[in-house]
Amino acid sequence: MKILTFSTLFPNSEKPGHGIFVETRLRHLVASGQVEARVVAPAPWFPSQNPRFGQYARQARVPRREVRHGIQVEHPPYLVVPKIGMNVAPALLFQSAKGTIARMIDEGYDFDLIDAHYFYPDGVAAAMLARYFNKPFVITARGSDITLFPKFALPRKMIHWAASRADGIITVANALRDEVIGLGIDPARVVALRNGVDLQLFRPPEQREEKPFTLVTVGHLVPVKAQELSIGALPLLPGVRLVIAGEGPNRGMLENLARELKVEDRVTFLGAVSQQELRVQYGAADAMVLSSSREGWANVLLESMACGTPVVASRVYGTPEVVAAPEAGVLMNERTPEGVAEGVKRLRANYPDRAAVRRYAERFSWDDTTAGQLRLFRSILKQGESLALA
Repeated sequence: MKILTFSTLFPNSEKPGHGIFVETRLRHLVASGQVEARVVAPAPWFPSQNPRFGQYARQARVPRREVRHGIQVEHPPYLVVPKIGMNVAPALLFQSAKGTIARMIDEGYDFDLIDAHYFYPDGVAAAMLARYFNKPFVITARGSDITLFPKFALPRKMIHWAASRADGIITVANALRDEVIGLGIDPARVVALRNGVDLQLFRPPEQREEKPFTLVTVGHLVPVKAQELSIGALPLLPGVRLVIAGEGPNRGMLENLARELKVEDRVTFLGAVSQQELRVQYGAADAMVLSSSREGWANVLLESMACGTPVVASRVYGTPEVVAAPEAGVLMNERTPEGVAEGVKRLRANYPDRAAVRRYAERFSWDDTTAGQLRLFRSILKQGESLALA
């Protein structure tokens, strides 16, 4: 079976952590030996690679083609248009990828199915590409693509159009499956296949140093992740330290908040870190905090648990499906600094055995997800063959 994975959420040499959850799922699927895959992951276009343009220059340095973990990845550039960009993004992605995919087919990789990730704009563009190349396609809903974008009239209309045309829809949590069905999509066409965790990469440390109780929070420094709630909790948690892993536009605000609350000596900003370094940080921490306002299936929760570290997490969308036992951690009663502090205190009062936390994470290997994808893809291709013979 040959598939084409399509998404703007995919790592590249300039941003190796970008959309790594899409790459990880694909790597496990390819490792089954039953799927051959190539990737088209459009990257935003920018006219200059001059370092003075910062993040935009990094976008310009993304290679047009690279090989990651033995998988060929194409990064055709696409135009990002200010103000009206959200409404025209699917069409721009379609135009960007069309030539690349046509060349791929001409060179001999005539794939069987498009495997698209993130409903908007990626999934809508994938629906356009599937129609153009006459291929079946599957869209995976991952979070805000189905909890946020449908609030806007035109994106909602396009999401519904793409969902109605899709040969299959995957969601990474049951809560997201309910959201998709709520758009009027036949429940029989929507399957929940949760993400797994790399149990070889993320594992408990051999030894842990004795030090003050330490929290770690992992994610882009953007409003939806709400790291300010963890900083705001520190005055209510004497002696507790906080490590923040991630980079983003909110960093200055977060640093200012730490100074204003006079807790800057207890907060460490790591910036963006590799997966290997994340393992070290998870293992060194006593708890991982995730106070997001939206999450589909937060991989960082399972990564932390796989390292033996329980979590304190907000009660949003798929998160209660991840934090579903006492050994996993606790869910906040409210998304406030007080709610974070109360959750941490509750966890400390009944702190789970770290070996039990690891055993809980071991329930979430990638095997079931890979098997579910293979069943879905085979069913779609078999149905297509039956229609062709009719």
